[in-house]
Amino acid sequence: MSNMTFPQVLREKSKLNGSKVAYREKDFGIWNEVTYQEYFDHVKAFSLGLAKLGLTREEKLAIIGDNRPEWVISELAAQSLGGVAVGIFQEALPTEIAYILHNCEATIVVVEDQEQVDKLYEIKEKIPKVKTIIYYDSRGMREYKDENLFFFDDVQELGRTFDKEVPSYFENEINKGVYEDTAILSYTSGTTGNPKGTMLSYRNLFDMARSLSSFDPLSESDEYLSFLPLAWIGEQMMTIAMGLYSGMTINFPEEPSTVLENLREIGPHVMFSPPRIYEDMVSKFQVRIQDAGWLKRKVYDWCKPIGEKVARAKFNKEELSLTTKMKYKVADYFLFSAIKDHLGLLRVKRAYTGGAPLGPDVFTFFHSIGVNVKSIYGQTEVSGIAIVHRDGDIKLDSVGIPIPGTEVKVSDKGEVLIRSSSVCKGYYNNEQSTAETIENGWLHTGDAGRLDEEGHLYIIDRLKDVIRLKTGEMFSPQFIENKLKFSPYIQEAVATGRDRPYVTAIINIDMENVGRWAEKNQIGYTTYTDLSSKAKVLELIQEQVNGVNQTLPEKARIKKFVLLYKELDADDEELTRTKKVRRQFVAKKYEKLIEGIYSENNQIDVEGRIRYRDGNEQLIQTTLRVIFMDEGEGAA
Repeated sequence: MSNMTFPQVLREKSKLNGSKVAYREKDFGIWNEVTYQEYFDHVKAFSLGLAKLGLTREEKLAIIGDNRPEWVISELAAQSLGGVAVGIFQEALPTEIAYILHNCEATIVVVEDQEQVDKLYEIKEKIPKVKTIIYYDSRGMREYKDENLFFFDDVQELGRTFDKEVPSYFENEINKGVYEDTAILSYTSGTTGNPKGTMLSYRNLFDMARSLSSFDPLSESDEYLSFLPLAWIGEQMMTIAMGLYSGMTINFPEEPSTVLENLREIGPHVMFSPPRIYEDMVSKFQVRIQDAGWLKRKVYDWCKPIGEKVARAKFNKEELSLTTKMKYKVADYFLFSAIKDHLGLLRVKRAYTGGAPLGPDVFTFFHSIGVNVKSIYGQTEVSGIAIVHRDGDIKLDSVGIPIPGTEVKVSDKGEVLIRSSSVCKGYYNNEQSTAETIENGWLHTGDAGRLDEEGHLYIIDRLKDVIRLKTGEMFSPQFIENKLKFSPYIQEAVATGRDRPYVTAIINIDMENVGRWAEKNQIGYTTYTDLSSKAKVLELIQEQVNGVNQTLPEKARIKKFVLLYKELDADDEELTRTKKVRRQFVAKKYEKLIEGIYSENNQIDVEGRIRYRDGNEQLIQTTLRVIFMDEGEGAA
């Protein structure tokens, strides 16, 4: 099956093992199975329906929706005709959708439901090239009358009729596809500006899948739960590229809200998530164990150091004593297996994390309970993966070593450069950015990093984000932020300090965990803003910051922090759709707040509040605390 397109591989699988389960979807509480033959038939019918609606080679078909079989069927159907699939995040605002649809010149858009149809109608004047809209959830769509609006099933029926009229059409079209064709446009997260459409070919994606599988193989008997947005390169990599390459069964959750429950039901063999998923798991567990009965806490207190000892030995490649091995077996029997089962990770062979650094404490937690969490490093431009930890060779601060066929070097400026057959063809309709990013086959990642003697890559931060204090010291804000976010009470953090005398932080509390803590301590509150302004909550977060400061170099310690009066939100452009902080945007938006934090003349009342005016000259009142590290405690 080498050197084929996605649809061609699907066709081969339907011929060789058509009765094998390709994917499952949970609907009305029941897992419905679809074989490779049925999968191929769905793709063929929808593809021919798209042909009848006018989709031609190299035209773009955009898809907006949650993880559903219709999403992947739409992608492969467009690719069967030589079209290019473009994923858009389900939560994208109409303005974001308009930008991408205009930029990629999409002619057909497949959407999930009424909400997405309404978004497209709202921006109709801005997307004149879109000729057809297809929806696959019919709830609420009865009154919509539009000759260019179609139901997914009706398009498939149109395709089946077309197949009877021209039986050879589909085979002729699917045979025209070649390995070097562009398969998808995957838009970058847009942390530094407008997203760019990365052109990824079948070669890019399948070569990455082949290289990863050479040391982390997956088989047809393995299970995977597809729950992260398919518009993200990481999910494209696992659900589509690795799914077709390995033949593993893909499972689609019932609803986004049921993912954790579905994870426990499926018990996948492989998992790939950004750090926030793992951090959230640990955070929720920490709160649960604090609320547990005394016996469970006693068992945990006995098991925890044993697990951590085993994890450290694994990281340091040290031999364990027979006594420690026996103790670990007991701890695993009474606790660790139960934790893994509760999290849905009992059968996991490996759990990848990427997109941002995962804190050492989170790493240690998972390895202490026996979950093989491994870092990967990659970007949209290199098909998602270029570097990965090997089993038994995990260095906490590194992101691993290059996968086969990938070259990595660090430039004189300290920038990480990557060259492989998985480096993208460039950015769609953006030759300037392509030329700036890819030189002589080398991808300029924009990340600062270093390589050690054993080939492990260490990512420091984005080159542009590395902070240099007035005193000349340099540090990574990401490193500090990850330390803070390990606290179950801190949801998000943004460290600042460029050209300043010291480091400060803007902090979002974790509404769920802090809310539970407040109720337990009989602290009444109404909204997020109200909760984050409570003096006791301020003291709680100050304890967390003080604890983190003890683990940081003196010059990188946080001297002041602010509890922001609102949560950072992708809808407010403060985060990307993959939940990365848009640091430059946040710095600009909260410029006056940051100035207020550093000012020695701002008005701070006895409860620690600071008053300042935002960009619209609106008076804002929020919570500020100054920390005197040499005294070991803070004061307002």
